[in-house]
Order: sequence, then C-alpha cells, then structure tokens
Amino acid sequence: MASTGPPLVLIHGIGLDRSIWDGVLPALEAGHQVIAYDLPGHGEAPGALVEPTLKAFADHAVGVLDENDIDRAVLVGFSLGGMINRRVAMDHPDRVAGLVVIASPHERGPEAQRLVEERAALTADVGMAATIDTTLDRWFTPVFRTNRFDTVAEIWRRVLATDAEALTRARHVLAVGVDELVRPEPPPGPPQDMPMLVMTGADDSGSTPDMARAMAAEVPGSEVVIVPGVRHLGLIERPDLFAEPLVHFLSRWARIPGG
Repeated sequence: MASTGPPLVLIHGIGLDRSIWDGVLPALEAGHQVIAYDLPGHGEAPGALVEPTLKAFADHAVGVLDENDIDRAVLVGFSLGGMINRRVAMDHPDRVAGLVVIASPHERGPEAQRLVEERAALTADVGMAATIDTTLDRWFTPVFRTNRFDTVAEIWRRVLATDAEALTRARHVLAVGVDELVRPEPPPGPPQDMPMLVMTGADDSGSTPDMARAMAAEVPGSEVVIVPGVRHLGLIERPDLFAEPLVHFLSRWARIPGG
C-alpha cells in the first residue's frame, strides 16, 4: 500500500530496544514508511550519549531524521521516547508532523519524584540488576508474568545487557528531564496546533492516566486513550490495544490532500 502520510519514527524507552514495536509494526507499515531505531547504548547502537540531557537525546533523534533523509515525521515515543519526541517538537517544530506519546511521565508529585530519583541513583551506584525485579513488576501485570514467562525473561535479559553507562544516563534523564516538558516558558511546549495522541495503561504507576490527561491538556485538540488492564509495557502485553488507536490517529493524514 502506498504511504498515506508522513514517515513514522519510533523511539523506545530505557533498557529496551526497537523490538518493542514488533507487535504494532504490521499495522503501521501498511500505510507508512516506518523507522525504528535504538537509543545510544541500547540494542545494537554503540555507546552512551556524552551529555546525559533530554536535549542531547532530542538532538540525536533529529540526527536519525537527517540520516534517513526525512524532513518531517510523526514521532512515536514510548516512556523516555515520549519525552524525547516532545523535546524535539519544542526545539525543532518544523521537523515534527505529529506526536504520539505512549506511557510517558509528566508532572510528578513530590513522593513519585523522590522514588524515581532514588532508582536513578541506585542504578548509577550498583547497576540495573538491583532494581530489575521491582521494575518488571511495574512493567507487566502478574498474569502476564506468569503466563508469558519467556517474554518477560527476554526483556530481563535485554535490560541487563544494555550498556551500564547508557542506562545510568538515560535513567537520570527520565528522572530530571520531565520538568523541561511541563508548562515550559519560554519556549512553549509542542506547537498548539500540532496533532498529538497520548496513550497509557490504566494501571501504569509511573506514567499514570492523570499524567496523560494533563499532558494532553497542554496541547488543545489532543487525543487521550487509556488502555485498560495493562501496566507500563502494555505495548508488549497487548499491542493490539495500542495499534488500533495509533492507526486511527494516523488516518487523519489520509484525509488531507497531499498529506
């Protein structure tokens, strides 16, 4: 099928790689050019970013657009990836046709912020292995962990195989970078007329439904989808529940002449 809109660039989260998109790729590739890449030090990508900042991750994403000769794209980001794509929209709005933000944090309360900073510090001190069990509890439902032990074990393996310095820097950015995205002045956040879809799991404790609604409220006209019955990695647990809203959101470009 011919492309019906701008290319899609998929950005994953901490300790994972581009394979997290496998469950939704068939639906996305049916009508779009799709580029999924590994964050620095993750998957097959070498090294960690020199600067552990959200801006550095955003600049790296723009570099991916340049390498693939993409002028404008819909950026689809999961978790940290959903922070990265929002930062790209702030810094380079001319490169972004639309945003899809999946299971990504927004303004945290004091206690939630303390916990995420403690996890970042623990990762820096002793590595991700110290928190992997509690991380998997936050990421998957108990039923999925029991019934799909092989899938969960593979995620466990990938996380612990990720470059330690890359994990430390990425987790630091996840902890402190959110403040750059909440009601930023100046500059403003994503352009007020930019199409945006925000999705998260109903039981995601770190990227909550209230965060998703607050994020969407900052960009008028944004769509919000709360996916029932999943935690943080619902994208792996129930990809079908994410693919359908994604395809519906992307269909807007099929209705725009020349889109």
